[in-house]
Amino acid sequence: MKVAVLDINGKDTGRQAELSKDVFAIEPNNHAVYLDVKQYLANQRQGTHKAKERAEISGSTRKIKKQKGTGTARAGSIKSGVFRGGGRMFGPRPRNYGFKLNKTVKRLARRSALTIKANDKSILVMEDFNFESPKTKNFVDVLKALEVENKKSLIVLGGTNNNVYLSSRNFKGSEVITASELSTYKIMNANKVILIESALEGIESNLSK
Repeated sequence: MKVAVLDINGKDTGRQAELSKDVFAIEPNNHAVYLDVKQYLANQRQGTHKAKERAEISGSTRKIKKQKGTGTARAGSIKSGVFRGGGRMFGPRPRNYGFKLNKTVKRLARRSALTIKANDKSILVMEDFNFESPKTKNFVDVLKALEVENKKSLIVLGGTNNNVYLSSRNFKGSEVITASELSTYKIMNANKVILIESALEGIESNLSK
């Protein structure tokens, strides 16, 4: 699969990038995509929720009324969850929501996500670029040239580029990551995926294993 390479002004450079069929043109596995996105979102959960249970409530332990003869239900403690101010029954406890997912499934999910975007023609390839200094305006100009300033976009760099990364931080509609940080969730969450030329080799080598 060949895709035109664009420059920083959004113009066709006359060159084409070859996208690997093993990464960008497979049979998408929707369930693998679902599992990888589910794991990503689960890992974002702090899991620090906590409610006090019966044993953790401060209060008297005396039996509040006699066992029989009152005509109502038996009650042994004011800290019971059926009373106001009592402990919560089966309340939330701190827990880890993460779960294990095999590397093979994760690679399949990312290949499937990239294939889905390629089929939707939502992948752009751009030549490497840099800014002299971090400046949001320069970054916005690039997005306008690519006609993605009003869309959620994901820019994938071949390596660390502080000027480009810092220029993008104030712009909420776009995210800049390196090829090693690529995830199924970020791919699927973006309307347009912009791959920098130097990132292609890293992406294809990581996902073709």
